[in-house]
Amino acid sequence: MSQADSQALEERRGASAAPGFLIHNEGDHVAVAVQDVQPGRHLAVYMDSEREITISVLEAIPLGHKVALSDLDEGQAVIEYGLPIGLARRPIQAGQHVHTHNIRSARWQNSI
Repeated sequence: MSQADSQALEERRGASAAPGFLIHNEGDHVAVAVQDVQPGRHLAVYMDSEREITISVLEAIPLGHKVALSDLDEGQAVIEYGLPIGLARRPIQAGQHVHTHNIRSARWQNSI
């Protein structure tokens, strides 16, 4: 596809096709909301490959917060930027909000 064709496609998509989430790396377990997102199906774009996927979001995700891309078991490392950023405090279902209520820092895993 030529650059002109790509640009025309983007213009046809319009603002309604703007992604709700960015995913830093292939293999990450979470995506970051680039706007406040309500439950439903939302576009997410991988920053390292530009691949697009649709995420079924189960609960409201505030701007800058994370959503799980896959089910995570209690104690499982949560991967972002291709690196572990925390450990799941309890099972997390794909589409759920991921934040301090259900993950803890991998660095401070022995803290309360």
